[in-house]
Amino acid sequence: MKIKTRIVIVVGALCLLVFVFYKEPQTTVSSRKTSREKSEQTEPPIKNNSYTYSWQKCQINVTASNVTGFSDLPQTIKDFLYYRHCRHFPLLLDLPDKCGGAEKSGDVFLLLVIKSSPANYERREVLRKTWAAERLHRGVWIRRIFISGVSGDGYDEERLNNLLKLEQQEYRDILQWDFNDTFYNLTLKQILFLEWMERNCPNARFLFNGDDDVFAHTSNMVVYLQSLEQNEGGRHLFTGHLIMNVGPIRAPGSKYFIPVQVQESNSYPPYCGGGGFLLSGYTAGIIYRMSKSIPILPIDDVYMGMCLAKAGLDPTSHMGVKTAGLHIPSRKVDGYSPCFYKEMLLVHRFLPGSIFLMWNRIQNPNLICGSSGKAQ
Repeated sequence: MKIKTRIVIVVGALCLLVFVFYKEPQTTVSSRKTSREKSEQTEPPIKNNSYTYSWQKCQINVTASNVTGFSDLPQTIKDFLYYRHCRHFPLLLDLPDKCGGAEKSGDVFLLLVIKSSPANYERREVLRKTWAAERLHRGVWIRRIFISGVSGDGYDEERLNNLLKLEQQEYRDILQWDFNDTFYNLTLKQILFLEWMERNCPNARFLFNGDDDVFAHTSNMVVYLQSLEQNEGGRHLFTGHLIMNVGPIRAPGSKYFIPVQVQESNSYPPYCGGGGFLLSGYTAGIIYRMSKSIPILPIDDVYMGMCLAKAGLDPTSHMGVKTAGLHIPSRKVDGYSPCFYKEMLLVHRFLPGSIFLMWNRIQNPNLICGSSGKAQ
């Protein structure tokens, strides 16, 4: 009986040892798998060397309400002050290979960076068919990107996001971040793009930065940029409709209202109108670096001027950029005659149909212009 008991004990001990030896490796594998799964949840995978990762949504700064006179400010200004510190937002639609990767981005001669709200589908479609068409022109590449945020609420927001997704699938030309696409967030949109550019397109030679309601003669832009002496994008360039000796508009009813709670100074540095301007890749990089230490101002073109001023650089004027519209010498002639626009770089503002018509008219090789500007 004692022998049987000892046999049972020995067999039991052996079974226990076998169980332990087989169980421990399974536990270790399970533990590693859990750690990997947690890592995948907190650290999104890197794709195509874009170094893109998802930021958490920025939290409200409730202390902003302690600013003197805060309660009397419009809600748009209050919202701006609540979230002024926010500079990183989740990227919803990305284009890590737009420039052929960071290493090959020097092949992009002119990168068109076009500010566009989600609802502006008709504008984007017309630009893709006209001046923003991606193409090889005079031996150099023109590439296109629309930069956007999020608009609407509930089902409207969902529909607009799905619209951009469909456009992205077909055209591969949209960058979208998860922030409210409003007038007072235009500067944020610019900063987010410059951050993206530093990762994915750092060596692009030149950029056109503008709105989706302008007529931009991008072929003329290439001619102008190729004519620059000793500047292939590696030197300073920032040119457009130069604005000087102005300051914040203090009238609450103005679209451009900037109270002292946002900007104390009564003067702005020189800047170029935000409807559209040209800059070198070199200057874009400097603006991004300067922006890291300058509080966000909601007027995006002024903010670009502030970054240039801090870097000791000046914007310049170009006669071919008319962000305030084109002056037509007489009411007796057609204000949309292609002869007034064929030598321009940019004119603000145009409806989609007018952009489509103007682009095709100035491409006409048989276009002849009289001394009055009338097409013949």
